[in-house]
Amino acid sequence: MNLFEELKWRGLIKDVSSPELEKKLNDEKITFYWGTDPTADSLHLGHYSSLVTAKRLAKAGHHPILLVGGATGLIGDPRPTAEREIIAYDTVEKNLNGIKNQVTKIFDGNVEVVNNYDWTKNYSFIDFLRDTGKYINVNYMLDKDIIRRRLETGITYAEFSYTLLQGNDFVHLFENKNCVLQAAGSDQWGNITTGIELIKKKLGKEAYGFTMPLILDKMGNKFGKSEGNALWLDINKTSSYELYQYLINTDDEMVIHYLKVFTFLSKEEIEELEKKNKEHPELREAQTALAHEIIKDLHGEEEFEKALNMSKALFSGDVSKLTAKDIEMIFKDVEKIEINSDMNIVDMLTEKKICSSKREAREFVSAGTISINGEKVTDLDKIISCDMTIEGKYLIVRRGKKKYYMLEWK
Repeated sequence: MNLFEELKWRGLIKDVSSPELEKKLNDEKITFYWGTDPTADSLHLGHYSSLVTAKRLAKAGHHPILLVGGATGLIGDPRPTAEREIIAYDTVEKNLNGIKNQVTKIFDGNVEVVNNYDWTKNYSFIDFLRDTGKYINVNYMLDKDIIRRRLETGITYAEFSYTLLQGNDFVHLFENKNCVLQAAGSDQWGNITTGIELIKKKLGKEAYGFTMPLILDKMGNKFGKSEGNALWLDINKTSSYELYQYLINTDDEMVIHYLKVFTFLSKEEIEELEKKNKEHPELREAQTALAHEIIKDLHGEEEFEKALNMSKALFSGDVSKLTAKDIEMIFKDVEKIEINSDMNIVDMLTEKKICSSKREAREFVSAGTISINGEKVTDLDKIISCDMTIEGKYLIVRRGKKKYYMLEWK
């Protein structure tokens, strides 16, 4: 497959501005850009399809530019439902630096990062109206899907003008960086075409754009959202273990699609995983490959191995080889129960409400269904002491196969 055919096979092409783009991507080496507004100090997993697509184009020899919207981020891209809150200047600057450092690391330094505030901050309102607003008809703007959808509930002039700001970015990069292509998610199609229209009317030149379908889960929710919370690409905000748990639980119906979109595995490798997934879905080989490729790309092979070992330890119940930091990460949503003195196992289980009564506690211990830090406890006279803790801090009590309790020694 050539590059364009591969992009289509992977499901990465939705809208294309011109049929000429296929030849340009296959036969030429061009400069392209994609952008994001710094609404947080890290990108999240939902952004990752754009990052991987950009890396795919870069691997084919095209020059990537990431535009981080220090200017557009101060306004906010119109949402389908309501206006975004205005972000403070210093917050935008902090977020911008975080994203720039993150993307530079992911691309191993082989990406150019620009900030549209640099060429917008001294642009007077009169000049903007003369140089940009003059070329775009209001009726053209009203026909943009996102603007049309907001007319019923109301849209401010600031958000209404956003498409002109982004269009002006494309003009600037076209003139100063010889950037002829913008790629983005399908929700940005209206903004992309505004830039193409401005370049055509102002410069008499042709630029190009294509969009990728938004990546959704089986339920139609955006990829990378877990119970309403974003899974961040910053390892300090979302650990490799948390990413692993999300990806390993990918639905069978979606995993092959995700492998095409988010990994650099070949067509043959993905088809082999698809075959294995159909024959033995319980082995979750496709999900493991997905987790491996994404975590390796973001954080390195060592982080994947660490996440895998932590998951195996939790599955087996043997957490004795984990560090206190690992314990805190895995059980961060489990309530900590304080313990501050040696206790008989039955008294401990009862007092800490792990069992409802001493009778139940004795039954669980005698049946061998209680383990502490991976070690099964069957002795009713067992004394639980500080020297049993992990790094002098934690006792992980497992009742049955899946019920965990986190005791912290104070």
